[in-house]
Amino acid sequence: MEAMEISRSGLDVEWRRLEVIAANIANMNTTRTADGGPYVTRRLVSGPVDGFPEALRQTLSAYDGIPRKGVMVYDIAATNAASRQVYDPGHPHADEAGFVTLPAISQAEEMALMIKTQRSYEANLVALTAATQMYSAALQLGRQA
Repeated sequence: MEAMEISRSGLDVEWRRLEVIAANIANMNTTRTADGGPYVTRRLVSGPVDGFPEALRQTLSAYDGIPRKGVMVYDIAATNAASRQVYDPGHPHADEAGFVTLPAISQAEEMALMIKTQRSYEANLVALTAATQMYSAALQLGRQA
């Protein structure tokens, strides 16, 4: 069941990443949030359940029989991307000079990241399907014996 659990954890992480990307795209023109400033771009931080040092040790050494646990979300962190200034003197949030502060979100960058995340999600789905088929074939062999 280890392969299925690892793929399932990957599906969960990539789904959450898609949600964060969608929120970034949806808020690219948000000038004010609840705390008063423009929306801040967010990124999902993920990695192995065991932590990076343990995952690296397991990768560099021969398989030691320790079951792998998959991946998890560590955090949804705000980026330190600068905001952008747009001249729109008629906007209700414009400053004295007529500029509106908007988040520095690139729709092209977000869409590229969304496609990459979608491919990772699909790869985990294929791995989950393959593991399911292998376990099913093993059960069929067991019934024949």
